[in-house]
Amino acid sequence: MLRTMFAVYAAEPSPENPLASLRVGERPDPEVPAGWVRVAVKAASLNMHDLWTLRGVGIKPEQFPMILGCDGAGVLDDGTEVVLHSVIGDPNWTGEETLDPKRSLLTEKHQGTFADHVVVPARNALPKPADLSFAEAACMGTAWLTAYRMLFVKSGLRPGQTMLVQGASGGVSTALIQLGRAAGFRVWVTGRTEEKRALASSLGAHDTFESGARLPERVDAVFETVGKATWSHSMKALKPGGIVVISGATSGDASAAELQRLFFLQLRVVGSTMGTREELGDLMRFCAINGLKPQIGAELKFEDAEQGFRSMLDGDTAGKIVFSRP
Repeated sequence: MLRTMFAVYAAEPSPENPLASLRVGERPDPEVPAGWVRVAVKAASLNMHDLWTLRGVGIKPEQFPMILGCDGAGVLDDGTEVVLHSVIGDPNWTGEETLDPKRSLLTEKHQGTFADHVVVPARNALPKPADLSFAEAACMGTAWLTAYRMLFVKSGLRPGQTMLVQGASGGVSTALIQLGRAAGFRVWVTGRTEEKRALASSLGAHDTFESGARLPERVDAVFETVGKATWSHSMKALKPGGIVVISGATSGDASAAELQRLFFLQLRVVGSTMGTREELGDLMRFCAINGLKPQIGAELKFEDAEQGFRSMLDGDTAGKIVFSRP
């Protein structure tokens, strides 16, 4: 007899209307392959990646139905509390895991975390820090890991230098603000509304500006997740020799690369995707040392997933949206 479990999943690709593909219901309880572990999910956070999955981006049509959720925290069968690392690599790959050409994230080839249970390779379940709740820990594996890698692995910034975060309220942006402030950078942030800029200030931003505003001076680094809507401003905001670190393009691809500015001012553009298992461990230790907790804008029951998805689709965020069990 087939065992089933509760899950939030994408039924099929729906490029124009992603929420039309969203389902809340029963899915098969997963089998546990050798070398993998089963996790009873206690909390999982919503990411833009989940909206792209609903649209059918980064996933083959035959992979549907697909349980959503590419990060989370929960409990192993033996009672161990864990945080999930979302990058599933080729066991035979020996290099830097984010460069593994066969790597994937949960929800691309393997079922995700918006369910009673998820199965992951044993190495992808890290001990949960005692000072983080399940909801807080569920923010670490995607948004916070992405921000950590952008800031500390890719940017080359030194404490005391100035960083600009484009967008004030998303999961990666709020993590960048908190991490940058704790690390001793001068943190500037742009935001579309007064409420979003106030949120950035409350998280530690030294100054905030309207989107596209002329800055008091040029900055050492810009952190981009927006893309088309902010790209030109990002390039104009940089000092000669400055760097843009980009991990997303939620508003689409940039319409112009600003190549003349790029070569004349010797600017650098660096892409960044997720992070390694080791970096996730370092991130959680950094948060513990500095007393950092993720900014959670909304915590909802899994059954109310559509409400969270709609808020993200409308840009109505104030930090991470987390789904959790009582």
